[in-house]
Amino acid sequence: MDTQGGPYLNKRAVLSPLGAVRLSQLALGCALVAMVTHSAGYSGSYGVFCMAAWCHCFAVSVLLFFLDATRLYSCLPVSWDNLTVAFAALATLMYVTASVVYPLYFVRSECPYAGCDVRDFRIAVTACSIAGTLAYGAEVVLCLTRPGQTVVGYMATVSGLLKVVQGFVACIIFGALANGSEYSRHAATIYCLVVYALCFALTTVVVMMTVCGRTVAVRCMPFDRLVVVYTLLAVLLYLSTSVVWPVFCFDTKYGSPWRPSSCPQAKCPWDSKVVVAVFSFVNLGLYVADLIYSQRIRFVSPQRPARPRV
Repeated sequence: MDTQGGPYLNKRAVLSPLGAVRLSQLALGCALVAMVTHSAGYSGSYGVFCMAAWCHCFAVSVLLFFLDATRLYSCLPVSWDNLTVAFAALATLMYVTASVVYPLYFVRSECPYAGCDVRDFRIAVTACSIAGTLAYGAEVVLCLTRPGQTVVGYMATVSGLLKVVQGFVACIIFGALANGSEYSRHAATIYCLVVYALCFALTTVVVMMTVCGRTVAVRCMPFDRLVVVYTLLAVLLYLSTSVVWPVFCFDTKYGSPWRPSSCPQAKCPWDSKVVVAVFSFVNLGLYVADLIYSQRIRFVSPQRPARPRV
């Protein structure tokens, strides 16, 4: 047995501020799943989304903590820092959404038919979800690259984190498009769908490249410049959809600027069109902020060791 090497387990996975934050994420995630399955309950598509978000974040957090504590992440062909901060940012967004959706649809001031215990459990679930949001947000803050530091992990920069938010907002747009938005009625709105899908796909490719450590230059273009070029393209495309979508959905020639009185509460195409329009402007702002910030950073890719000359 080799007694000269270091410890097999990574003590910093527990005995560090980042380790403490991740342990709190595990504790809160376990409490959330236990309370929801025990008494709080969930139903419908909104409840399924909340439960799926909490279970997904808890399962991935357990996996990442195990890999970090055992140092097995070194066996994976990924950039560990980029992977963990990208997941923390995504989990923060999912927890924020669940923390809003769950109390909105399941928490009432009066006791439900199942009794006041159910209401109290649902309030506790909401409180734990908010605390989980803070825990994942704290990990993002701890991993965020400070001004003046050399940028090695792209996902630890503001630009990298904005990529995660852009992808999440695009998923909200896709959900609204699928919820009876009637986007297929006009060629212009179909164009908007193509733009949303293209920008989402390219953003996903950029995130996957950084997570997998594939940030070397593409032909003659460095990775950071490639990202800036793509971001400029996304700004122009989203700018066009921010004009085209409202015109072809809310102009009196093609649609209605006001919500129809006969429109059902939960399945109204007009509501879905509003959601798409609002989040199109949100993503446009995110891409503009990303473009501005990208001018201030220079990404340093890990270099492979050079082969000795013969």
